[in-house]
Amino acid sequence: MIGTTVFQGLAQSELRALGICALPFITIEHPLGGERSEGISRRARQAVDHLTSLLLGQTVTGEVGRAEPASSSLRPPSIQADLADLATIDTPDTPEAVLAAFCERQWCDGLPIVPPTEERVLAMLGGAPGDRLLGVMPPLWRQATLEKLAVNAVMAGCEPAAFPLIVAAVEAMLDSSFNLYGVQATTHPVAPLLIVHGPIAAELGVHSGSGCFGPGFRANATIGRAIRLILLNVGGAWPGRHDMATQGSPAKFSYCIAERVDASPWGALHEDNVVTVFGGEPPHNVNDHVSTTAGGILATVADTAVSLGSNVGWYFSQSQLLIVLGPEHARTIANDGLSRADVQRYVFEHARLPLRTLKLGGMWGIHDWPRWMHAVTDDDALLPQVPSPEDVMVIVAGGPGKHSAVVPNCTFSRAVSRPIRPI
Repeated sequence: MIGTTVFQGLAQSELRALGICALPFITIEHPLGGERSEGISRRARQAVDHLTSLLLGQTVTGEVGRAEPASSSLRPPSIQADLADLATIDTPDTPEAVLAAFCERQWCDGLPIVPPTEERVLAMLGGAPGDRLLGVMPPLWRQATLEKLAVNAVMAGCEPAAFPLIVAAVEAMLDSSFNLYGVQATTHPVAPLLIVHGPIAAELGVHSGSGCFGPGFRANATIGRAIRLILLNVGGAWPGRHDMATQGSPAKFSYCIAERVDASPWGALHEDNVVTVFGGEPPHNVNDHVSTTAGGILATVADTAVSLGSNVGWYFSQSQLLIVLGPEHARTIANDGLSRADVQRYVFEHARLPLRTLKLGGMWGIHDWPRWMHAVTDDDALLPQVPSPEDVMVIVAGGPGKHSAVVPNCTFSRAVSRPIRPI
């Protein structure tokens, strides 16, 4: 029990919501991209040996195909498999002790948490049924109930008013077109970006101005963090264990902004209370302090949106780009008479590399292009990054300054929007 007041009454189901699973898992590093034949054979033998040992009930240490030390195990050895059956945790009632206990059990992201007592979880639910099921969350396919979401929202420091937004975001991520399994398990440094639309953004304090991708705003930080804790504890995607991101990303701590309607010359992308989830990389800065025309700024945006190392383009069939224009750039573009659709068309037409450049590296040879793209042989051909102009999303966010951002997606993930409604 954590003290006599802080964690007294912590429900067993709430502990389960934090994500403990006693089943054995095999973690294999990135499959076969660029692997030599001898390496493939080696890893195949290791996997067969590992599976045989598990089926025979033998103890297996380490992970298949990984060069990391064996101590990088599935669960800290001090945590017993029956921990999920406990209703309380025995630890002193201090912030330091609570954080240590949660970090030891891999129940949090390493930052201090608000203890999810029964009272706090019920307040977060606001009378909604905790057993209401939204679906199952990959990669471990655990049930995503309102109670589990509420537990993680409390831990993240969310205010109860933000809970309907969190629920809507989870519903959007569980849509099959978002491909949450791919977003969770890929080696790519991708995270679900929440974009909040409508009057609710101001009501909750979701920031859309200067530094909106950074720290300093409780709603952005805690809502984004709640989503990450849910992805960790309910989905089970822990770094190096089901979340196989090679280097990860700061966006995996918290990734949430609002679109800035008051500074958008084209109005809101969504007028109503809506949340969009976009499986994106961290923002790529677009620095253009000299252009005084739409053409100059958009040329810089298009150049930033394409590179040999980009994941977008190689997975053309389902690639998307998010363009987050700073207010000054957006105003310059609009002053030249261009609409949001014009921006989409420009980026679609100009964010391209010639075939000869694409052949130099990146993922050439393992790309998943449509057949007509495989048929292209002209080295000067400029191949599109995304299927259509509509796959270039354009919003306005940020403060003063001649900067914008490009956020590429990956892993066959499509942006999904859901209305934010009372639960």
